[in-house]
Amino acid sequence: MNLSVDDKDTSLADLDRLAQIAQDVVARARRSGASAADAAASIDLGLAVGVRLGEVETVERTRDRAVSVTVYFGQRKGSATTADLDPASIGQTVEHACAIARHTEPDPANGLADPALLATTIPDLDLWHPWDLTPAQAIALGVEIEAAGRAQDVRISNSDGASVQSGGSMTAYANSDGFIGCERATHHSVSVALIAEDDAGMQRDYWYDSVRRAADFASPSSIGIKAAQRTLARLGARRLSTRQCPVLFAPEVARSLIGHFLSAASGGALYRRASFLVDRLGQRLFPPWLQLVERPHIPRGLGSTAFDAEGVATRDSDLVRDGVLARYILGSYSARKLGLQSTGNAGGVQNIVFEPGADDLPALLRRMGSGLLVTELMGQGVSLVTGDYSRGASGFWVEQGELAYAVEEITIAGNLRDMYANLVAVGSDVDPRSHILTGSLLLERMTIAGE
Repeated sequence: MNLSVDDKDTSLADLDRLAQIAQDVVARARRSGASAADAAASIDLGLAVGVRLGEVETVERTRDRAVSVTVYFGQRKGSATTADLDPASIGQTVEHACAIARHTEPDPANGLADPALLATTIPDLDLWHPWDLTPAQAIALGVEIEAAGRAQDVRISNSDGASVQSGGSMTAYANSDGFIGCERATHHSVSVALIAEDDAGMQRDYWYDSVRRAADFASPSSIGIKAAQRTLARLGARRLSTRQCPVLFAPEVARSLIGHFLSAASGGALYRRASFLVDRLGQRLFPPWLQLVERPHIPRGLGSTAFDAEGVATRDSDLVRDGVLARYILGSYSARKLGLQSTGNAGGVQNIVFEPGADDLPALLRRMGSGLLVTELMGQGVSLVTGDYSRGASGFWVEQGELAYAVEEITIAGNLRDMYANLVAVGSDVDPRSHILTGSLLLERMTIAGE
């Protein structure tokens, strides 16, 4: 995305245009007979480059536009979307939404967000940092990252390639209660995956970085070197015999455990009674020292936003306080289905912070003594209904607090209820490359299925 300083000013003009489109769509829906309506208009810009073995594989530019509208005829609802911002196409989209609403069954939970919850101020969260990057510069960066990794060891025999991506989004949301809100955000990422080979076989691993502002990237060489180190460390991987032992999840995989909790605590799963957290509000799920907080206003945070997809103001709040489930994750529809109030999570969670402990990864390894360090997870064997957990894994066997050897082709199993309740420690090694911010997670015991 080749955005210069002048383009930053252009983006403000684009935001103004999107805001006008969203307001016009709402007004048109009301003229068509809707009792209430909301609309979102957006532009997404992007540049993505892929290189492999020093050669260009892909270069792609995107500029996607969309307008979505939801109309309500009483408790009947209809939605439609168009990628064409031409007034005639937008008008047809509004009429399609109205036609859908007239043919749907009424649902008492339908409707706009409570006006009392809508954002009244929109703070600057420092999310807009265009990267003045040409395709040629992106290609050179990808080549540099890959070359740094390949140069580390003669056993780095191949590459799955490096990628460089830069993107920005601008969105305006309006509803018939008079709300209008605009936000713009950039997101940049780089990655590389390498292949190492020795007499025992081949192994693959990767590394990446993800930021709002390109100046916050780790150095290109460090990303390639980290990928090489991870790949080389996996050479000679073995299988384990079946056993029970402590398990330490490295930060980049630990956030998936938090993701399962967030999914189970979300309104859609709860009102369908398809979650192991049904009727668990106010109950202890984690150890009493644990805090899990939503912080949507972190400057340059990858999940930061001033308002949710319905215009509801976002704010800091506890999800888990002293180990107790403090609230669910709700938009307006799921809140009404459950007889509760929206928590400002229409469209999902924002920045989720697992409050870190004092120990970094080496200290947690020493604390664990002997056990399994998980660095990669595979498969989708998780039931949010029962909490049953079973996933393929690879990583390292640990003896006396030190990495002993790489392991692969194993399955780790347990139940999320027990895994959360028996959490021993949260590391200080927080991974900032996601909207779920957590360090390593040490669990007391899981079942390892191997040979």
